[in-house]
Amino acid sequence: MSLAQARGVVFDLDGCVWTGAELAPGAAELIAELSRRARGVAFLTNNSRATAQDIHARLAALGIEADPERVLTPLEIFGEFIRERHGRSRVLVIGADEMSAVVRAAGHEVLPVERYREATVVAVGNDFDLSYARLTAAARAVAAGAGLVTPNVDPRLPIEGGDFLPGCGAIVEAVAIAGGRRPEIAGKPEPPLFRVVLARLGLAPAQAVMVGDSLEADIRGARRVGMQTVLYAPAGGPASDEPDLTVRSFVELGRVLLG
Repeated sequence: MSLAQARGVVFDLDGCVWTGAELAPGAAELIAELSRRARGVAFLTNNSRATAQDIHARLAALGIEADPERVLTPLEIFGEFIRERHGRSRVLVIGADEMSAVVRAAGHEVLPVERYREATVVAVGNDFDLSYARLTAAARAVAAGAGLVTPNVDPRLPIEGGDFLPGCGAIVEAVAIAGGRRPEIAGKPEPPLFRVVLARLGLAPAQAVMVGDSLEADIRGARRVGMQTVLYAPAGGPASDEPDLTVRSFVELGRVLLG
């Protein structure tokens, strides 16, 4: 099936549909046209600080209509992800309040940092209040045998002006190295979120296209489950034959997807 024949398109958000608070030129228009033509549209982000409801509200504020069931973040499955691998757990959360909330809602106990020695799981996300004490507590808990889980291992979070913040992956890597354990990943590039979004679109993998800016998270992850892939690279960069197509703009992407 060609890209133009695909029945569904899944968009990454950070660094793709938007960068910080800025929409990519042409993104809203293409998404609206795909929906007008009854092509399935979904959004799949690795954001570790936002729920699907948060992202849906942000899309709406930017003028993009989206089916709430087709907006996914790792937090939607994070509590269940921990339970499937570690059972009901005592969790030390290094991350946003939203992550603590979904972990607690799944039936786990969320520990204060001073009780890190009791943790059976350490959950690490983007933590804008990160301190050396919190980093130390997380690493010590992992070194003592706690599992290490994370929504994603993205090294950078793109923001306006071509700049970035250290991503979730930068923090979890510090914990992993000091604690001596590799993280288990709930979000992209692992299969679970891709499979959920395909189920909500009602499509087989080969019928859907993943559009994203990350070779590791978006392209390789989608290819692993059998989706077609488009790398969005507005600034260019090294050529790669991994995606089915590389585009520099949403106008270029539209010419391919809309035929």
